Amino acid sequence: MTDDPPRKIIHIDMDCFYAAIEVRDHPELRGKPIAVGGSSGRGVLTTANYEARKFGCRSAMPAFKALRQCPQLIIMPVRFDAYRAESQKIREVFARFTGLIEPLSLDEAYLDVSHWRSSGASVAEEIRAEICEATDLTASAGIATNKLLAKIASDWNKPDGQFEVTSDGVEGFMADLSVRKLWGVGAKTAERLSKAGIETCGDVQKHALTELHRRFGRFGIELYHLSRGQDDRPVQPSRERKSVSNERTYSEDITCFEESVPKLQSLWEELCEDLEKHKDRQIKSAFVKLKFNDFRHTTVERQTAVPAWELYEALLEEGWQRSDARHVRLLGAGVRFQSQEGLSEIEQLTFFEEN
Repeated sequence: MTDDPPRKIIHIDMDCFYAAIEVRDHPELRGKPIAVGGSSGRGVLTTANYEARKFGCRSAMPAFKALRQCPQLIIMPVRFDAYRAESQKIREVFARFTGLIEPLSLDEAYLDVSHWRSSGASVAEEIRAEICEATDLTASAGIATNKLLAKIASDWNKPDGQFEVTSDGVEGFMADLSVRKLWGVGAKTAERLSKAGIETCGDVQKHALTELHRRFGRFGIELYHLSRGQDDRPVQPSRERKSVSNERTYSEDITCFEESVPKLQSLWEELCEDLEKHKDRQIKSAFVKLKFNDFRHTTVERQTAVPAWELYEALLEEGWQRSDARHVRLLGAGVRFQSQEGLSEIEQLTFFEEN
């Protein structure tokens, strides 16, 4: 019996997707620091182009802070219809190369091209070229034998580049890699690892599996494998969305329940329109989210199969009762779906790009 050949996995990540579309559609913006998002006092950036990033502007940054760091920053309003249209063109390019496509968001996806005789790197080059031809936008790619390595590699030669981690190059690639590049390692986990003298994947590799499990529990076992570039997860083309929601941050605080009702009703109407696209899904629950002016937040949720307005109004009232007289700065309304047997769940598409 012979071992199966290594898989060829490509992670495609568009370069500053939203901002790149705005620059393409408005050539006069080329070469200038551009961001996309809300420009009001409470607006946040969804993404920033590379010219803006030189000033420290980044996704999820409050607009006022970004403008303070880069006074010449041009903030363009969000145009999701345009971004979805371009994303569809990109998906059509993917489909020419493989049926094994696992989208992560509008602007990135995993592709399994193991059936191609050509190298993964050459296939990635063709895909990137066809994306550019179809959209006049650039993409970066990571190529490896698994999803972990491919995703990390796609960030290596951004923008408009690609990087391959070969089977015999995994050990060297992982040795000096920061643990912050690994899934599940956020700021708090990285701080905890740093206190244990662990900064790189090479540092992790110095510890036995039993020791990592003793010190970090279940995550220690995962850390042991991830630090060695090990990841057996297949590319999964069939994935389901587990929720649909929308929310809005208001320029002025909502000071009472009565004032919040028509605002939530507007969000609920938008939600109902969005649900028209998901008629085949069974609703499990409805929820309302409130964020207060001290940045605390609460979510009120009830099981239901029908997203009736009367239920959302009741959820809103219950949320206000938790406010302790605080004013509200954000409202959200959504539903969660029943899980479909045989399909893994996918998180709601994120509003913020990570490039």
